[in-house]
Amino acid sequence: MAENNKMKLTDHLADLRKRIIYTLVVFVVLLLAGLAVVSRLYSFFVNPLTKAGYHLIVTSPGEVITVYLSMAGVVSIGLTLPFALYQLWKFVSPGLRPVERRYTLQLLPFVVVMFVAGVCFAWFIIFPTILHFLLKISSEHFQVLMRAGAYFSFMTSICIPFGFVFELPIVVVFLTRLGIITPKLMRKMRRYAYLVIVLIGVFISPPELVSHLSVVLPMIALYEISILLSGVALKRRDRALSKLNHTD
Repeated sequence: MAENNKMKLTDHLADLRKRIIYTLVVFVVLLLAGLAVVSRLYSFFVNPLTKAGYHLIVTSPGEVITVYLSMAGVVSIGLTLPFALYQLWKFVSPGLRPVERRYTLQLLPFVVVMFVAGVCFAWFIIFPTILHFLLKISSEHFQVLMRAGAYFSFMTSICIPFGFVFELPIVVVFLTRLGIITPKLMRKMRRYAYLVIVLIGVFISPPELVSHLSVVLPMIALYEISILLSGVALKRRDRALSKLNHTD
């Protein structure tokens, strides 16, 4: 029995290694593709800054390489995400029950969509708002010279976390369908959830009030939307169980 368990563990580890290698190969290929069009990526990413009349500077020759790798890396991570999630599902699906396997496969496309939606929301709304506000108050008393590395670090620290924050409704629907949480529980935990949201929002946003509010308020709205979606998922789950019991 111990030998069989050891063989199963070895097989699982081999499968995990294989899927990690597949994902890394896809990431590297997309990274190289991103480096091939890095000048276009640069024009796109600095657009909010150039619209405001500012330009980036570098303080060392090596910083250019770091910036180019950062831009191509962010794009390649985003494009690799769907493939990585599918590989993760292929790895864990043998250990799931049929109902869990079906739910995860159904929700997988929505995970990608919500991540992209979160990044886009941050890019088109949150990031420009915070950037223009900070540039405005900075230019009143200082000459603004922004390093390229600092700009891209600032951009990714706002946009990427929102991609994961937007996964909250998907997680809530999944857990509701499995009977782990309910809308009633989420309402009961609302005050604690808000506290956690504020702490996370303060942590991932620049240290000033407008940035904090720009991050925290959308996260609170997502939590309330998740409660509504949890109610919908619970009704569908109860309806499915009722049909199953009626069939039995």
